[in-house]
Amino acid sequence: MKDTRIAKDGLVLLGCGKMGSAMLAGWLARGLPKSSVWVIDPYPSDWLKEQGVHLNVDLPAAPAIVLVAVKPQMMGDALPTLQAMGNGKTVFVSVAAGTTIATFEKTLGAQTPIVRAMPNTPAAISQGITAIVGNDNVGAKGMDEAEELLSAVGDVVRLEEEAQIDAVTGVSGSGPAYVFHMIETMAAGGVAQGLSPELALQLATATVAGAGALAKSADEDPTQLRKNVTSPNGTTQAALEVLMDEENGFPALLKRAVAAAADRSRELSRD
Repeated sequence: MKDTRIAKDGLVLLGCGKMGSAMLAGWLARGLPKSSVWVIDPYPSDWLKEQGVHLNVDLPAAPAIVLVAVKPQMMGDALPTLQAMGNGKTVFVSVAAGTTIATFEKTLGAQTPIVRAMPNTPAAISQGITAIVGNDNVGAKGMDEAEELLSAVGDVVRLEEEAQIDAVTGVSGSGPAYVFHMIETMAAGGVAQGLSPELALQLATATVAGAGALAKSADEDPTQLRKNVTSPNGTTQAALEVLMDEENGFPALLKRAVAAAADRSRELSRD
């Protein structure tokens, strides 16, 4: 990794489940020394035990970054143990859903540099996208460090304000589940038309994966890509007339779905 401050002062990973493990694997692959990493996890996986990092031992007094990757319901127990690192130069980066910057400031101190991040599950194969936003204490260097860390598992975007996290949750945070459900329902549609369940699922999965890869790599936007596939009065147009129906198709349905996820995210942040 380019940032020598992280290698020199150390990185603490609080919680190392699927997301934390994916990130750790990415950092180590990028050259972060194992001796620079401390992990606190009450139930470490066999994989984690084999990585050669400092595991469940005393932490450095002032690490460069503490990445908080515990489940939100464990936050109340985990954060107070890190209070001594607050109000200093240690940057806290949280990937825990529903925990606001204000909550961290209340526990760790108002002068603590804090970055809130919203990744998604494709981070497990380094194909994720993470949105980040920091408080006023972070500064440009701290944001750069957080972006470098999180880029180990995919793309990173910066938000203008924390309130946008809820919309991000509705689009990319929860979004993989929408796509998985689309694969399920596409496959079910194929079965209804006479395909075997195994073949229908293979076709649906490969189609969604391929279309997503094309959308990400192509110079054209998704609207143009859709038009490229759609011949006048052809099979695709027949399907799109159903899917693009303003009342019953994707436009209304996904707008409601994203709004429901964003609204729930707001509720969780207030709990």
